[in-house]
Amino acid sequence: MDELKAIRRLKNGDMGGLEILIAHYQDKAVRTAYLVTQHEPMAEDVVQDSFVRFYERIRHFDETRAFEPYFLRSVVNAALNAIEKEKHGSASNEALDAPALESLLAQAASVQEQVEYSQLKYAVSKALEELSPRQRAVVVQRYYLEMSEKEMTETLDVTPGTIKRLLHAARSRLRSLLGSERNAE
Repeated sequence: MDELKAIRRLKNGDMGGLEILIAHYQDKAVRTAYLVTQHEPMAEDVVQDSFVRFYERIRHFDETRAFEPYFLRSVVNAALNAIEKEKHGSASNEALDAPALESLLAQAASVQEQVEYSQLKYAVSKALEELSPRQRAVVVQRYYLEMSEKEMTETLDVTPGTIKRLLHAARSRLRSLLGSERNAE
């Protein structure tokens, strides 16, 4: 069943439509939220809340729009809001776990490739942690969700210049962090 049928079922009050959307998009949404928040429980909460909000506002959803980019943009925004809320609501500074992308690691052809991939994954994860939440959000939107700068300006409600500045600063910082990681080896 395609997403349009699932959305129409949901609009008609059939919760099976939401189950279909969750089954199809939950994993990608959690990975997206995790890349922004760097905190797995927070990412899972963000996605759950995003699905609930989508359900509550389903009658306003324009069926001519593709669901996936719409939903993942809302997940990124909710992740940024969750970070901001936590920053103001608690002084917790928990250590953040590196993301678990075991399926990709399992695809590596040899033990050496697995080790190298694991080290690279860890280095990228640690470098992403060093970025500000807004910088992480634009990196995730641009390179993980493959959003255009125009889509990003609409999603984050900022000017194109701000997006360019955030991307430039994030890429420069990542280059610097990853370059120093590689030089240390």
